Amino acid sequence: MNKRLNYFVCASLLLCSMAACASRQAKGEENSREDYASLVNPFIGTDFTGNTYPGAQAPFGMVQLSPDNGLPGWDRIAGYFYPDSTIAGFSHTHLSGTGAGDLYDISFMPVTLPWKEAAEPLGIYSRFSHKDESASAGYYQVRLTDYNINVELTATERCGIQRYTFPGGDAAIILNLRKAMNWDATTGSDIEKVDSVTIQGYRYSNGWARGQGVFFRTRFSRPMDETHYDYTPILKDGKEVGRMVVARFVFHTKKGEQITVSTGISATSVDGAARNLQAEAPEDNFDKYLARTRANWNSQLGKIEVTGDNRDDKVNFYTALYHSMIAPTLFCDVDGAYYGPDRKVHHADGWTNYGTFSLWDTYRAAHPLFTYTEPDRVNDMVKSFLAFYDQNGRLPVWNLWGSETDMMIGYHAVPVIVDAYLKGIGDFDPQRALDACVATANIDNYRGIGLYKKLGYVPYNVAEPGEGDDWSLSKTLEYAFDDYCIARMAEKMGQTDIARTFDRRAMNYRNVFNPATGFMQPRDDKGKFVPNFTPDAYTPHICESNGWQYLWSVQHDVDGLIDLMGGKERFARKLDSMFTYHPKPGDELPIFSTGMIGQYAHGNEPSHHVIYLFNAAGQPWRTQEYVAQVMGRFYKNGPAGLCGNEDCGQMSAWYVFSAMGFYPVNPVSGRYEIGTPLFPETRLRLANGKTFTVLAPGLSKKNIYIRSVKVDGKPYGKTYLTHEQIMRGATVELEMYDRHGRDVSPNI
Repeated sequence: MNKRLNYFVCASLLLCSMAACASRQAKGEENSREDYASLVNPFIGTDFTGNTYPGAQAPFGMVQLSPDNGLPGWDRIAGYFYPDSTIAGFSHTHLSGTGAGDLYDISFMPVTLPWKEAAEPLGIYSRFSHKDESASAGYYQVRLTDYNINVELTATERCGIQRYTFPGGDAAIILNLRKAMNWDATTGSDIEKVDSVTIQGYRYSNGWARGQGVFFRTRFSRPMDETHYDYTPILKDGKEVGRMVVARFVFHTKKGEQITVSTGISATSVDGAARNLQAEAPEDNFDKYLARTRANWNSQLGKIEVTGDNRDDKVNFYTALYHSMIAPTLFCDVDGAYYGPDRKVHHADGWTNYGTFSLWDTYRAAHPLFTYTEPDRVNDMVKSFLAFYDQNGRLPVWNLWGSETDMMIGYHAVPVIVDAYLKGIGDFDPQRALDACVATANIDNYRGIGLYKKLGYVPYNVAEPGEGDDWSLSKTLEYAFDDYCIARMAEKMGQTDIARTFDRRAMNYRNVFNPATGFMQPRDDKGKFVPNFTPDAYTPHICESNGWQYLWSVQHDVDGLIDLMGGKERFARKLDSMFTYHPKPGDELPIFSTGMIGQYAHGNEPSHHVIYLFNAAGQPWRTQEYVAQVMGRFYKNGPAGLCGNEDCGQMSAWYVFSAMGFYPVNPVSGRYEIGTPLFPETRLRLANGKTFTVLAPGLSKKNIYIRSVKVDGKPYGKTYLTHEQIMRGATVELEMYDRHGRDVSPNI
């Protein structure tokens, strides 16, 4: 076994952890007024392009215990694809809608003997039917057709709890530490029997998360009758460099007998996994942990209360809120130990370490949402960024299980830090945070930053080592926004030189605007715009989008963009064309261009704020019209209910904000553009004890237009709300109408 396999358990630590957990639980049960967990449909997004998983998880939990169909493929990136009919295991780690195939660690599969086995890659499996399957927040259940075994899953933050109900006879629980899917490859694994009911071990792998190690401690609720191990060598250049193991634990069962399987996981050691298991799931009591997790979810989901008669709308809303709380994920043991990007074990002292940051996506709406629903976690997330910076030399881009994946672009930990600082959240050191932001933004040899600083843009013709697509145009625009954020933080801290430098850099978006075409356009290192530019084409110079979709990526200076386009009238016409210029029949759109309205692609993040820009154009009714259209067309109560990758909560956070009636176009501005709400009453319960309320008593599927706005009973003439209004618990009253603003002369 690995030298990190230790066995010492600190009793006092466990008692403290359990007491704290009980206190949080009691508070959650007290605050929960409705069974919101039952309104969550975890199957939403498991079909089409959502790439979600239906399994069990605690809010922001390290464990995502979910079924795997057993086959690789983009549709099965999250392990599960609703149209499939096989299950080949229940593993403890998954990614929510990322489009990246990794994890699926510590996979158990119950069978009766003899089991069914197909050729690789499926292996040992069972068929199942959706009519024998159910799920809600924190719970998943399925009957394995070929074995008549009922499987139930729930989870604590660091533990997965499974309950198998057997039909009787000889059965086995198979632990497969060899199987890998999609981007993942097993590089070593082992299992050790601790006693008659306990096993432990590890699985090492390389994939999107490089050099990943998952350690586990598992306890069965009754002794194993037999144990069998099947080892497979890992060969490199003809030499054995490691081995992989599949274990079979045999149980002679009675009809209806239930076996509970409780597993703690850790990224640090089996000792860490053992502590996690002892602290969070010391008993073989599935129902107890299910009740606790559901109470936890009810407390979390109850932070936003919506009132309405349409059940599908409420299911969509609370499922979206649930999906927004799947990631980032807890990434430390109960004693604060966590595995850093420097491949060392560190300790979070007085704070909680988090990972799984899909920042190119989530900086837009998910993290701003957390500033209201999860301010304490926001503080810990910022501290997690700063620790990552200390250990890796730069802020995270897209980190996973202690590894920097470098997926996507920008340095979007910056807006998350700046938004928290500007809103006065947390006790992190602002100077340390600003220093980390500035240092990350000045790494000249990273993804064209040096050329961006020198030329004022990233040129498309200078190759980046190891990269295929250069994404040069997108990098320029993303860097400019992040630089604006740094300027705002420095300005508030009184550091005018830094503010002035990054304010200049924030204007770099102007350097890629071509007045001859009216679009943002890639340039070479000599300053020439790329020839034969077509804005509706998808090119290597634009990240997962086209020229139409990235034209509007100037969230920090919409007024400046309006000036570049020749004023509000031309801006409005161009914006209108975005939604009315449809792809040609027969055009083959890339997989990320889904949820299309003209060139607007709701299935991918660069478009998400664009609908709200009609407010700046003086046409708020168009924002209201399109927001209602997107909520109605692209969010459904069904497996194919998402029009694009969930992307660790961003797709759902857009919906949560929009359903409340407002959205953060510029995530660090403290301004929220008014759209149109989905519910006649919405109450956002804040950590300061106040409640922000949106009332729209005349709202209907027809009455989507806002005729007038009042804030705290007084007429309000702006198209946006402010952070200060939200935090003081203001009441916003919307008079709804069935005709748009040109006809009714609204006061906004």
